[in-house]
Amino acid sequence: MGRTLGIILLIGGTLVAIVIGWLMLVYNREGSTSSGASAQGFTLAFLDLVLPQWGVGANLLWKENQEADARETAEKNRELLDIIKARGQIDIGDVSIEMQVSKEEVHDMLHQLVGMGLYSGYINWDEGVLYSQEASQIRELNTCYHCGGEVKFAGKGVLRCPYCGTEYFLE
Repeated sequence: MGRTLGIILLIGGTLVAIVIGWLMLVYNREGSTSSGASAQGFTLAFLDLVLPQWGVGANLLWKENQEADARETAEKNRELLDIIKARGQIDIGDVSIEMQVSKEEVHDMLHQLVGMGLYSGYINWDEGVLYSQEASQIRELNTCYHCGGEVKFAGKGVLRCPYCGTEYFLE
């Protein structure tokens, strides 16, 4: 809706500018107004009618683009969460191919899901395997499933093994 209205306002503002310019030209040629008065009339009409329409139209388009980006991010996060929950264990490369995103984007999406409290599990970056697991099991975790090293907090909702780099995500 915002995109359509924004485009209508931009086109409408352009049409108003054309009509005002044409009218000022006609009035000037027939002698009803001087060149200075026509220029002043066009400038005032442009500032009062056209510029606000363009401003509101551009703002609506900008907001709609931001909302579309947010919707796309949410859809990708939802898709990743569905893949993980459905399979329980999946190779990061397979996720990247299936979702048509890079491994770094998968990493960022995982951290977003953890930050929102929607995902718990762990990932071994060396093996490139993502595991879904109950948060209660991970909260009690002291040693790494992969190498047996002591895990440490690495950020909000994230435990990390300093030896093998496996990250554990708390919900």
